[in-house]
Amino acid sequence: MCRAEPFGPLTPSRFWKWLALAFSPSYFRRMKSPTALALALIFATTLRLAAEPKAIVVATYNVENYLGAEPVPEGGKSRGKPKTEAAIAAVIRVIKEINPDVLGVCEMGSPERFEDFKKRLAAEGLGYVDSEYLQAADPDRHLALVSRFPIVARHSRADVPFEITGQPEKVRRGFLDVTIQVAPDYQLRMVGAHLKSKLAVAEGEAVVRRHEAQELRRHLEKILVAAPETNLVCYGDFNDTKDTPMFAEISGIRGTPTYLDDVPARDDLGDRWTHYWKTAEVYARIDYLFVSPALVRDLVPNSGRVNRSEVWSAASDHRAVSATIVPLNKK
Repeated sequence: MCRAEPFGPLTPSRFWKWLALAFSPSYFRRMKSPTALALALIFATTLRLAAEPKAIVVATYNVENYLGAEPVPEGGKSRGKPKTEAAIAAVIRVIKEINPDVLGVCEMGSPERFEDFKKRLAAEGLGYVDSEYLQAADPDRHLALVSRFPIVARHSRADVPFEITGQPEKVRRGFLDVTIQVAPDYQLRMVGAHLKSKLAVAEGEAVVRRHEAQELRRHLEKILVAAPETNLVCYGDFNDTKDTPMFAEISGIRGTPTYLDDVPARDDLGDRWTHYWKTAEVYARIDYLFVSPALVRDLVPNSGRVNRSEVWSAASDHRAVSATIVPLNKK
């Protein structure tokens, strides 16, 4: 004959009752000896720590031309300046200072450079167990992501076509899109973008950027209409400020289930700029983290940060942006 458990099975409701009991003043007053009291405190603290979900830091960072030396055809022109060892070391230092659990990267070079990037992160003790790399229409600069949690679904789009005045175009860097299992009952969807730069083109760089933003909004809309409860972060280098059509396109219509909130972020001095454009001598905020309605509830208030490392300018012309999430809102 089996002996019944003295306290019965550990159901969720029973666990929370025990936890409330462990923290009640009357429970501690009944402790007759210092040893019993100490053991009770240790037990109660352990239960509380076990019950609290781990905070997760997500970040976006344009690492500015993480390129290697590429062969240049005779009479041709180099497509990008290789990143120096000093600049690479500064990039890794910035990332180590932030210590993100999920990091989205813009302007990554070839697959070989991405492997080099991951090895350097690992050498600094920044362990990432999974990654995504997207090779789209731009032959040199790519989107990439590293994660301390497993990626359970991949929806990245390398080929995103659109038209400008009847002429076929493509979103140059595509859209990186992965679902990450950050806890047994919590998934985080990360959608990354790097929209058209400020460099002039015949079609008009602002026109191209707005069309790319419209395609990104369609991609996001499809996700959130199908599953409004999705915990989604849209991140990246959007190459424009908050007062532009690009920003309005991506945010969507306020008050609707598909509206995305821009995470406010600032550095230790209160500055919000994320990019220095040397040619124009302009500081601007063009890198963002947007979050879905479901994820807003899990965002730690005032956790948005713009990294102000002393080596930021040696690393990149951009500064990394991060925020902290506590995964409570289960999908």
